[in-house]
Amino acid sequence: MFTTNGFDYINVLDKAADASWLRKEIINNNISNYDTPGYKRQDIDFQSVLKREMGASKYESLDKKVRGLNTHLGDLSPEVYDDAAFFSYRLDKNNVDIDTEQVESASEELRYELLTSSINSEFQRIQAAIK
Repeated sequence: MFTTNGFDYINVLDKAADASWLRKEIINNNISNYDTPGYKRQDIDFQSVLKREMGASKYESLDKKVRGLNTHLGDLSPEVYDDAAFFSYRLDKNNVDIDTEQVESASEELRYELLTSSINSEFQRIQAAIK
């Protein structure tokens, strides 16, 4: 983690990329446990954590909100939870829907690529400003 204001967005993007990577691993774990009797799918929700930490004030600039996040980046750590919302209709009480998991996996892979691309863009902007 960098501590100057020039890296505020990079730090937040880095936390988002970490959460995306973790979610991809969790989804892969759900897929691998598709046939495990009684298994309950797991997930994380980084978007709600980020929204809560950024605050609800619509009158603050994004720069100010992101700068505030950098003072307590540790609060941007989502927790893994068992997804009880997916009621199981299967006899083995497993609630993993393989089709949904595969779609979520593809979606999360795109999100991760977008986040890493955004981090690279931020570094390129800093590099251009230095030259």
